[in-house]
Amino acid sequence: MSDRVETQVGSDSVSASAVVDAPPAEVFDFVRRPANHPVISGDSSVKGAVSGPEVLSLGDRFGMNMRIGLPYRITNKVVEFEPDRRIAWCHFSGHRWRWQIEDAGDGRSKVTETFDMSTAKLPPVLKLLGYPRSHEKNVASSVANVVAHFASGRD
Repeated sequence: MSDRVETQVGSDSVSASAVVDAPPAEVFDFVRRPANHPVISGDSSVKGAVSGPEVLSLGDRFGMNMRIGLPYRITNKVVEFEPDRRIAWCHFSGHRWRWQIEDAGDGRSKVTETFDMSTAKLPPVLKLLGYPRSHEKNVASSVANVVAHFASGRD
């Protein structure tokens, strides 16, 4: 396994990638379950699922308890979906969190999370807040959390 996380920052997105010791179907199944999002969260802002399906598919809406300073709830919608390869969701602001999984051979996967603000409703506001660069550590930590989950065993 390679636990090395590589990041890339663009003008409208930031992504992080690493190799995971699990096949694509297992990684995808882990990421598409909102109950796992607190484990995945790179900044520990995701506290738990409050509504929606146990396993996400295209068009599903799901609510999450969050905390950045103060607690709040947010509803997301799955807007991209390709089984075992790609899932993305967004909330009212329109920017996306996208997970892509590729077969890396030998039962491993390359996993990439992207914070994509090209679909945001107010990209200038996000840029004033320092995005996408200010989210680089968070996506890197999220990917590292997925790598760690599969390194420590499959729950």
